[in-house]
Amino acid sequence: MPCTANVNMLEKVAGSIEASKGVFVIDYLGLSVKETQELRRALREVGAEMKVYKNNIVKIALKNAGQPDIEELLAGPCAYVFYEKDPVDAAKVIKEQSEKLKKMSFIGGIADGKALSADEAKAYADLASREELMAQLVYVMASPLSGIAQVCAGPARGLVTALKAVADEKDAA
Repeated sequence: MPCTANVNMLEKVAGSIEASKGVFVIDYLGLSVKETQELRRALREVGAEMKVYKNNIVKIALKNAGQPDIEELLAGPCAYVFYEKDPVDAAKVIKEQSEKLKKMSFIGGIADGKALSADEAKAYADLASREELMAQLVYVMASPLSGIAQVCAGPARGLVTALKAVADEKDAA
């Protein structure tokens, strides 16, 4: 019969997995309490949360939830960053904090329904955020439209310039 504390933790982990779109696994060893609080605060701002659970319980919860197998990554002290929205935002926060503190690193994760190695998880931090991609899309779509508007306005602009020149010529005479 399993320990009640472990059963409760399994329920918490299962809840975190269900409420999130994915998870990053990070090595947080060496972070002070203040640094950990700062990291959690930064993650909360982008819709993610960092939890520390027993690796064996996380393995069971991931298996029960039908998530990809990342069992080989879950060794030693790990923290789990569950994100609710965009994996890029959470990965950027982790990367920024790891560069700032020089005490933590990516171990791997699960994003878009597939297992990620440390390098693949780190690559998410180098992608453009959703807002940046939307701005680029608007720019790409608006560029041809503004060109068409300028071409259409060209003849009218030419007519106005010609009429002004005629008016100036009559005023001068």
